[in-house]
Amino acid sequence: MEAAKAGKTMEKFDKLTGVAAPLPLVNIDTDMIIPKQFLKTIKRSGLGVNLFDEMRYDRQGNEIEDFVLNKPAYRNAQILVAGDNFGCGSSREHAPWALADFGIRCVISTSFADIFYNNCFKNGILPIVLPQEDVDKLMDDANRGANAVVTVDLENQVITGPDGGEIRFEVDSFKKHCLLNGLDDIGLTMQKADAIDAFEKKYGAEAPWV
Repeated sequence: MEAAKAGKTMEKFDKLTGVAAPLPLVNIDTDMIIPKQFLKTIKRSGLGVNLFDEMRYDRQGNEIEDFVLNKPAYRNAQILVAGDNFGCGSSREHAPWALADFGIRCVISTSFADIFYNNCFKNGILPIVLPQEDVDKLMDDANRGANAVVTVDLENQVITGPDGGEIRFEVDSFKKHCLLNGLDDIGLTMQKADAIDAFEKKYGAEAPWV
């Protein structure tokens, strides 16, 4: 209960340094991120193996060598640089679950579908919207393979590329607060646990028949 009252129910995001993988496709929808046949689970873990399933594997279940996340340099990528309108399609929360379970903590694009964008923040993923020219630069950086190491500093809202170049980004202050402190919707509620307990006791005394 003490951990719950602390309101920290997901991994914090402050500064991330990792390999950025290039995925220059537009309109990547949630069914491409995690196909519908994998939506039966209500667990957030275990979906990473099926992330981008139809692009990662052939019909026999063998890896498709040309797909970026199957390449040795990108198997442990933590940042994804993607094309426009990422996360469009149906509003399935399994999409950010699959990304997070694979190890992706940040997705960079020129635009996101609104529901997917908001779901990312609730699952410890930072979605960053940048102008096309900045995404193009990061896409070029990401094409360096194992040398595509990028740092994303949420506190200072700066992305640092492999050559030390910096790109600033904007993020909603409340969403930023939640990520920095590891707060999802449950975490935010549990921050008020003492007040909720006090209300329940008071209401229980005033209305014992309820």
